[in-house]
Amino acid sequence: MHTLQILAMIIAGVFFLCYSYQILYIPVALRGKKCQEEPVELHTFAALICARNEAAVIADLIESLKGQTYPSELTEIFVLADNCTDATAAIARSHGATVYERFNRAQVGKGYALEALLEHIREDRPAGFDAYLVFDADNVLAPDYLERMNETFSQGYEIVTSYRNSKNYGDNWISAGYALWFLRESQYLNRARMKLGSSCAVGGTGFLFSRKVLEGMDGWPFYLLTEDIEFSVHHILKGVRIGYCEKAELFDEQPTDFRQSWRQRTRWTKGYLQVFGRYGWGLVRGMFRGDFSAFDMGMTIMPAFFLSVTGLIVQLAALALCVLDGDGLGDVLQATVQIFGSMCGLILILGALTTITEWKHIHATTWEKLRAVLTFPLFMLTYLPIGIYAVFAKAEWKPIEHKVSAKRLTQRAA
Repeated sequence: MHTLQILAMIIAGVFFLCYSYQILYIPVALRGKKCQEEPVELHTFAALICARNEAAVIADLIESLKGQTYPSELTEIFVLADNCTDATAAIARSHGATVYERFNRAQVGKGYALEALLEHIREDRPAGFDAYLVFDADNVLAPDYLERMNETFSQGYEIVTSYRNSKNYGDNWISAGYALWFLRESQYLNRARMKLGSSCAVGGTGFLFSRKVLEGMDGWPFYLLTEDIEFSVHHILKGVRIGYCEKAELFDEQPTDFRQSWRQRTRWTKGYLQVFGRYGWGLVRGMFRGDFSAFDMGMTIMPAFFLSVTGLIVQLAALALCVLDGDGLGDVLQATVQIFGSMCGLILILGALTTITEWKHIHATTWEKLRAVLTFPLFMLTYLPIGIYAVFAKAEWKPIEHKVSAKRLTQRAA
């Protein structure tokens, strides 16, 4: 029993050592004015959209791309209708996108779809584009999104990610949990990294990569369950510094059903394990060479999961032993409550801080914003059972149903 308590304290101490640097990110992110970005030249862009049965939302994204303040003649929209059984392809064509269709039940996932789309573009547009932007079909862009991304791209960044907001923040505690985490990731991780001159990380959608990066990849060779993290780690290890454009705002739809959320986050957790298995040694070597970005990405994809799950197992084992021995149960219960109380307190503070600083960007009522702060710890703690389940589960890519119209943003803003 005493050994388990010591082990729990060691785990808590290691966790603090691994992630205390992210606490230091907070004053860095809050410091000074936003980065001033001046365009050097106008670039040609290809907007890449991989969609599977997204008839309900694909038109909103295409129209938001066509309604940009950036010169429309410099942007072409490409859609890959991936194994679709609905009207996604027809709707995308009717709204002016160049559409390709793919039917492959063996190679399923966004990585394979992106590879197919880029191959079509290489064949049909041999001149290529200066840069390529990746979006999910449920996204909607602020009118100046491309203009702002071009500013950061013109500063010399070969990969640029953007500010990830939510279309349905106020739907329930699940959608709010996702949205609040992505806002924190944008402003208190990537913004701080950008200010420190470290590499940022791509977060699934709303990012840009240059022609040079595409040529270096020779296609899209990232097929793991979290292809965005794999893409980020691969290029960070090659010495590419990923930039962040906080002025380029993208709205994303979040799941509201817990079963869908469980399935999605199981896939993400499994994907982190896959990425660490493939790139972990490279990240460790980068750390020992003094590469802070390698350290940062290493901490992002692995220790939190491992330490949290291990700590939970240790506490459960201690409780089980107390029940069997009939001794010390009160002390272990008190320690468990303290540990989880501290975790919830920290998460609550992070959620509250993010909500305060991003208040004007959040499209929700005052009550929905406050409710999100209070339920944020619950959302994050559900990662603990998901993490344990993910170790043993067979996770695979499955589509998430999207149905939130862009009109919701206009209504919320009003």
